[in-house]
Amino acid sequence: MNSILFSNMVRFIMLILLQVFICNQMNFLGNINPYIYILFILLYPISTNRFSFIFISFCLGLIIDIFLDSGGAHAAASVSIAYIRPLFLKFSFGAAYEYQAIKFKDSEFLQRIVYFALLILIHHLILFAFVIFDASKINLMISRALSSGVFTLFLTLILHSLFSQKEK
Repeated sequence: MNSILFSNMVRFIMLILLQVFICNQMNFLGNINPYIYILFILLYPISTNRFSFIFISFCLGLIIDIFLDSGGAHAAASVSIAYIRPLFLKFSFGAAYEYQAIKFKDSEFLQRIVYFALLILIHHLILFAFVIFDASKINLMISRALSSGVFTLFLTLILHSLFSQKEK
């Protein structure tokens, strides 16, 4: 088994365990929950088969849905950001994406923040639209998406910084 496949499998399992056993137990101010499992989707290798990536993202979201009993909201949000991810990679990293030369651990901090923040915001907007599913509560959807999104962004940047080391 090659090292990239093994590291992705470990990341997949560890993020699910962190999400289910730690992050799902957090509840700040009644409505702020971090969803760090999407770090797997954000950091998945670029040069892989897109169909398998979308399928793996669906499986990730479905597993979280099973643990949270959320009826497919996480799977829908995960598949959505997996599908649109190439647009945001190109927007955030430009020519490096065109040449498939993006290395997240070596990229500029601002590029990572923009990329992470945009996809996290979209994920959370889709997620809370499905969870709340009431047009009259659009302010609630947006406030929960923004508050949880900021907290998720903060935690994903910390986790990414802790577990990725720059090569010298």
